Amino acid sequence: MKTLEQQLLKHTDKINTLLARYGVKFGIYKNNTFKEQLFPFDAIPRIIENSEFEMLERGLKQRVLALNFFLKDIYSEKRIVKDKVVPEDFIYASSGYMAECEGVMPVKGIYSHISGIDLVKGKDNKWYILEDNLRVPSGASYPMIARDLCRKSSPETFHNTRLIDNRNYASLLRKTMDHVNTGGHSVILTPGRYNAAYFEHSYLAEKTGAHLVSGPELFVENDNLYYVTSSGTREKVGVVYRRISDEYLDPMNFNPVSLIGVPHIYDVFRKGNVSLMNAPGNGVADDKGIYYFVPKMIKYYLNEDAILSNAPTYLPFYEEDMKYVLEHFDDLVLKDVAEAGGYGVVFGNTMSSQQKEDFIKLLKEEPRRFIAQEVIDFQDLDILDNDEIVPRKADLRAFVLMSDEPHVWASGLTRFSRNPDSFIVNSSQGGGFKDTWVLSQ
Repeated sequence: MKTLEQQLLKHTDKINTLLARYGVKFGIYKNNTFKEQLFPFDAIPRIIENSEFEMLERGLKQRVLALNFFLKDIYSEKRIVKDKVVPEDFIYASSGYMAECEGVMPVKGIYSHISGIDLVKGKDNKWYILEDNLRVPSGASYPMIARDLCRKSSPETFHNTRLIDNRNYASLLRKTMDHVNTGGHSVILTPGRYNAAYFEHSYLAEKTGAHLVSGPELFVENDNLYYVTSSGTREKVGVVYRRISDEYLDPMNFNPVSLIGVPHIYDVFRKGNVSLMNAPGNGVADDKGIYYFVPKMIKYYLNEDAILSNAPTYLPFYEEDMKYVLEHFDDLVLKDVAEAGGYGVVFGNTMSSQQKEDFIKLLKEEPRRFIAQEVIDFQDLDILDNDEIVPRKADLRAFVLMSDEPHVWASGLTRFSRNPDSFIVNSSQGGGFKDTWVLSQ
């Protein structure tokens, strides 16, 4: 396998040049300025054995099924709250909970059509779930295009390697869209050119054959959604893969100052006349505080033990957990439950005495706002850094698509830190990405 990896290493610069030419970038806002930057690609792939992937596949399917059941329950009967499995405070205090979604059932009862589940592999060879992303998970386009360019740059590598072809993501996504289409065109709704993941929006539209549209191109009439074609005709829309946050989706139902949403699109959704992927309100299930309860959800809804483990997690909301966090503060990583993208993450052992004092004061004032986790010593992966192969921390974002049943894409986004002293791998924090090879046997 090393020889095959070395074949790809020769093409690293060429592949990154091609990625730049194709505009494979992500954007970030910093100091009120929008800046685009390349997402650096490392040609040494992450390799997952077939038997290991089969275990991951079972665990990911199980987790996404339970999370979908949870969302359906929370916006209807709330059995899991009445049975005291999840405290009521953790639902209504969640920034992702949307009262407007109460009693609204998506087409075919599917809430999370595309789930991005972040995992790490510990040095104990055990996989741990770090985070569930059920709102607008990004990242599938990067390994898609990277694999395509790698195959073109070094076809002999893939001819001689028994791995599962990952070029089926677009067909899985199209199947997911078609499964909930209410009759009409499929569209991908983007906030526009200056969105951080605009490359992905346009790439997925091209690969799935869906129309890439922005808010002003859609309108509601007679309880249906339409888009205006370039020739000026209007066409009915049956499914919207929306890449816009909940609060900006519909200024008439959510944030009234939104200029990128579609007035009354949520009313059409509520009547069952269009599907929105993912469904509004999913944020309550990927709240980092709710993450703590997912193994309990699996037991509650599926009557099964969780196949994949959470990272050991403590909720300062509970007196006993608060006591543990204060006693072991320097050994833990603290996370703000409302933050994402690697923001709001602090390591206890990196704080000064004053920072620690200030943080503990805030923690006691707002215990629901934070979770604390054991620092998992997860495995390093080799990367090429200035012509030298060095180890760096890496995670995996697995993608699970839900249509008639959950489907786990046999690939994923492997992100790595370019900082030798950092556990933070997010692109917004300067990380890079790799291809993920799942061996076929």
